[in-house]
Amino acid sequence: MAPPARRRSGRRAPPRRAPLSTRPAPAGARLAAHDELELRCEKLVAGGEGLARFEGIPIFVPRAAPGDRLRVRLVERRTDYGRAEIVEILEPGPGRRSPPCPYFERCGGCDLQHLEDDLQLRLKAEAFRETLLRVGGIEMPPRVAVERGESWGYRLRTQLHIAASDRGPQVGYFARRSHEVVAVDRCPVLVPELERLLPTLPRQLGDQPHRRLDLTVGDGGRWTCSPLIEGLPHGEVTLALGALRYSYDARCFFQAHRQLVPALIEHAVGPAEGEDAWDLFAGVGLFSLPLAERYQQVIAVDVDRVAARFARLNARRNRLRGLQVESVAIDAWIAAQPPGGPRGSPARVMVDPPRGGLSSRLRRWLVRVRPRRLTYVSCHPAALARDLKLLERGFRIESLTLLDMFPQTGHLEAVVQLLARELETASS
Repeated sequence: MAPPARRRSGRRAPPRRAPLSTRPAPAGARLAAHDELELRCEKLVAGGEGLARFEGIPIFVPRAAPGDRLRVRLVERRTDYGRAEIVEILEPGPGRRSPPCPYFERCGGCDLQHLEDDLQLRLKAEAFRETLLRVGGIEMPPRVAVERGESWGYRLRTQLHIAASDRGPQVGYFARRSHEVVAVDRCPVLVPELERLLPTLPRQLGDQPHRRLDLTVGDGGRWTCSPLIEGLPHGEVTLALGALRYSYDARCFFQAHRQLVPALIEHAVGPAEGEDAWDLFAGVGLFSLPLAERYQQVIAVDVDRVAARFARLNARRNRLRGLQVESVAIDAWIAAQPPGGPRGSPARVMVDPPRGGLSSRLRRWLVRVRPRRLTYVSCHPAALARDLKLLERGFRIESLTLLDMFPQTGHLEAVVQLLARELETASS
């Protein structure tokens, strides 16, 4: 008699693993045998580094241009990638140029001066698109508006570092991947009012103990600095943007591109109107003030007490009585909101978080509260992609705009307008 047939358990057999002897060694182990490599740069990735490959291993190379054939020195070996510095450009790629700034090779302030300005923007937009798709599965529309302004002489603020030396204070920027100060007497991305300060600052600083100096400029060329240093101007500056006037000082975050700040406000705030809006990470009120012209009640929230003080001042000076400012951590503020009622579900929420993006608590809260319109402003595509992927449960993307707020660097600013899924036809 034949033995009874075995009943199938329904479980799949575990995948067969390759013998240890045939598995490829980790990238770090394969790279350990090499100090220098010859590579061809494939493309630019978000943040501005070039991507090349060695035996399939991604190698990230700062200051590389797509199409470059390079001799590089490995400076970092990880389990699945490496990082390298250029030793020699064997064959330049199309669009590579001599950097206009003499400090570019050492200074860590800019990433892309070696690329023509038009090429920079195209490559950054492509890298942004690739990051949204790879990290969040988010497909950008085929045609996305990209706003640009001046590529040089645009920065309204800067942070300088100071190092002591036998020749007196050295003022400049950190070198790439280092805290060594590269002294500079010019910086062509700064507005002229700030750039012309650089040659004289070392003499004005004397033997003061500070190691960092923040500068910002407003209308009329008035500039101010922080911390307080005898002989240098301090206090607030004022910048007019349309009919609104903003006051702030060098301690406050403020968008840096002189020509593009109005366009950023226009794309972020837009024509929508309604009863109430909440501006989270509000700073000095860049978006809160124009929102208060369109919504009956606006609540601006920011943990920075100095910024919140200026936001209140700006609301008062612009006579915006419907704007309320609260200085508290965002997560703590949303935790204190009632689950229902007019403050529990606003018509609109604006978020402009730091580079790390939204906290998990804030993402969950947004999906639960589900304002009719959510506006997300971001300069970090990976954090944005992660957050949008999780926000998809409650929202759909209505539009996406890119703004080149940081020419000569690898960064773009994005404005994403989202609508609550069950209220997609709502006008606000």
